[in-house]
Amino acid sequence: MENILSKIKEEFLTKFSENPFLMTIEKQAYFELPIYSKPYLFLILEGKAQLNLENGLINYEKGSYILSKIDTPKFLKVIEPPFNALVLQFSIEEIISVMIELDCNIEPNNNDEDLINNILRLVQNNNDIFLKKNITREIIYNLLTGVHGKEFINSVVKLQNADEIYDINNWIKENFKSDFSVEDLAKLNNMSVSTFHSKFKNAVGMSPIQCQKKLRLLEARRLMFDTSMNVTEAALEVGYESISQFNRDYKKLFGFAPCKDIAQILKQNI
Repeated sequence: MENILSKIKEEFLTKFSENPFLMTIEKQAYFELPIYSKPYLFLILEGKAQLNLENGLINYEKGSYILSKIDTPKFLKVIEPPFNALVLQFSIEEIISVMIELDCNIEPNNNDEDLINNILRLVQNNNDIFLKKNITREIIYNLLTGVHGKEFINSVVKLQNADEIYDINNWIKENFKSDFSVEDLAKLNNMSVSTFHSKFKNAVGMSPIQCQKKLRLLEARRLMFDTSMNVTEAALEVGYESISQFNRDYKKLFGFAPCKDIAQILKQNI
């Protein structure tokens, strides 16, 4: 697999493409994951990165990949540079088309070798419209039957009739430290409050305010872990006014008080 990943990277040195495209980071740092209105595949070709998720810090090595969901965190941390990743977007229509053709006959397959080989074929034939279309369908099939297939399917089904929620969710990711109301968000999307609230919850699995709270807490956890901020500093930085409320919300989401949670993460990463 390592040889195939190197070949994919080499192709990008001689070809230019908007989809897929290559992302390169030369030093240890945080960077923003792409924000698109379409689902995407983020395949790591070189280096190692870390994602701050609700269930802990997850490491992604060469050959592993992230499938975007509407609640994908905003930042990824490069922990072993140089770092190269391929980003490939899909339309909802492309994914649904493959799902319909499969007619629910989706047999799980945890072998990613076919996926990586098909991505290499896509890069090599990116200027051939016919081949590109069919290879993309094969890649979608690989993803649907892969280890993250079930989550991918659920995310796509939720978004099928709620494309506009992607934009609002991205706005929340950019502005989660600010105070806003559901009424403000509904106006931004030209919807009634009840319609917007229902659509958002169906697509994201939580209310807009719950989404904001989760983003604040994830960022506070990152700040305490990476920059050694204390609890009060982190809470205020992400927009909390009440430290006691921050502590209650933090324990409810992560299962432990802030200090204990960070101590456990530090111990695991020694």
